[in-house]
Amino acid sequence: MNEAGSSAVETPPPKFRKRFYAVAAVVALFGLADGIYLTVEHVTGRTAQCIASSGCQEVLSSKYAAIGPIPLASLGALAYFTAFSTALLAAFGYAKCRSLFALLVAIMFAVTLWLFYLQAFVLHAFCDYCLFSAGVTTVLTLIAITNAVLRDPR
Repeated sequence: MNEAGSSAVETPPPKFRKRFYAVAAVVALFGLADGIYLTVEHVTGRTAQCIASSGCQEVLSSKYAAIGPIPLASLGALAYFTAFSTALLAAFGYAKCRSLFALLVAIMFAVTLWLFYLQAFVLHAFCDYCLFSAGVTTVLTLIAITNAVLRDPR
C-alpha cells in the first residue's frame, strides 16, 4: 500500500524493459529484410513468388505498390531500420528513443491496417511478404503497448 491507501503496482525492473526493446530491435530486422527483398524485386522488375498464397503478383504489381517511382517496400525498409535503431537506442537507455519508437510503430501500424484493407477489399488478393510485414508490425505494436503499460510512472 502506498501513502494514499491504494496498492501500488510494481513496475518491472529496467532490465526487463531493456529486453523488450532488444527483442523489438531483432523483430524489426526481420521486417527490414522483408522490405529490402521486396525493394530489390521491385527495382529489378521481378515479382516475388508467393509461397502460401497466389496473390503476390496482383499486390506487388498494383498501383498501390509504389508512390510515384518509389517502391512502398523501400519506405517500409526505412521504417523498419528506424524502428530497429530507436529500439536499440532505447534498450541502451536513451529515453527520448522510447517515445520515438512508440510514435513510429503507431504510424507503421496505421499504414499496415490501410494496406491490409487494400489487399482484402480493393485488390482481393494477399501477398505473403506483405502479410509477413503486417505480422512483424503487429508484434512491434504489441511490444510498444507493453512497454507503455509497464513504464515507470516516475
